[in-house]
Amino acid sequence: MSKKQELSSLQSAVEPLKLDTFFDDVRQIIETARSHAVRSVDFCRVQMYWQLGRRIFEQEQQGKDRADYGTYLIRNLAKVIEPEYGTGFSERQLKFCRQFYRTYPNGNALRSQLNWSQYRMLIQIADNDKREFYELESVNNAWTGRETQRQINVNLYERLLASSDKESVLAIARKERMPESPTEVIKDPMVLEFLGLHREASYYEKDLEGAIMTHLTDFLLELGKGFSFVARQKRILLEDDEFFADLVFYNRLLRCFVVFELKTDKLTHQDLGQLQMYVNYFDRCEKLPDENPTIGILLCSEKNDTVVRMSLPEANKTILASEYQLYLPTSDQLAQEINQVKQLMQRNTTE
Repeated sequence: MSKKQELSSLQSAVEPLKLDTFFDDVRQIIETARSHAVRSVDFCRVQMYWQLGRRIFEQEQQGKDRADYGTYLIRNLAKVIEPEYGTGFSERQLKFCRQFYRTYPNGNALRSQLNWSQYRMLIQIADNDKREFYELESVNNAWTGRETQRQINVNLYERLLASSDKESVLAIARKERMPESPTEVIKDPMVLEFLGLHREASYYEKDLEGAIMTHLTDFLLELGKGFSFVARQKRILLEDDEFFADLVFYNRLLRCFVVFELKTDKLTHQDLGQLQMYVNYFDRCEKLPDENPTIGILLCSEKNDTVVRMSLPEANKTILASEYQLYLPTSDQLAQEINQVKQLMQRNTTE
């Protein structure tokens, strides 16, 4: 075969690859443009509602009895514009607009990454610090409206406060500092209502593990910042004995492996011992010299904090036990659990 023929043959083989790359590039351009267009439309809507809120508020200030005048003004405004522009301008929606402006009076501070549904959730949070936390985390993690709503419903802010102080939680959300310990990242309890498992039904660890893998994206959202999936049923061979770690993740913020053991019944000291062995294995055989010690999480349906404390060394910072819940807790239930965690932490500190 001549050199000319060889070149022609090579070009014919390479050409489909070039075309595939070209097609992929075109698809990426279109998808990016569409995404930007949607975000642009969403933010235009946010700005529109903010401007409406400002105009309503300004008009309200002219009334002698502002409360009565405001109610009268919005009700009559809705009667005029809702038939013309639709349900997006109902009396309830216009009240949200007024509240939106009063909560965020500086229009230049509005975040283009957030849509109207997210802002409508945020303005209903009375606590300024709590509202700032969800606003920042929604932006930092590119949450959708559904994801923001879930994190508010599962009381993410309160659960983080159970194991850390408010200043630390807000500093991490503001990106003023990075998480320094597992307790700043790992939540207790974890809320896994998205798995679709019923509390009253009998199931095994493999069922819990399978449900987590099916809903891995939701599980990563519940885990929080910096987690990426590494392995399921990681095989560990110690001489002639085989062991399998249920789930292995890596946290890029803490720069370490995170090994999960799943238990559908009450935690025992034997479970902690097994998890400790897995952590030791990863520290000695998998961890790189510049990475931090491996963290072990025993995710169980019920735990005895005293058993956990007595089963582990006093200086333990790498083995944690966290309960999981298969339902959304009520505010009273969550408050009770958080108070119990705080009391335990205070007791451990005094001891």
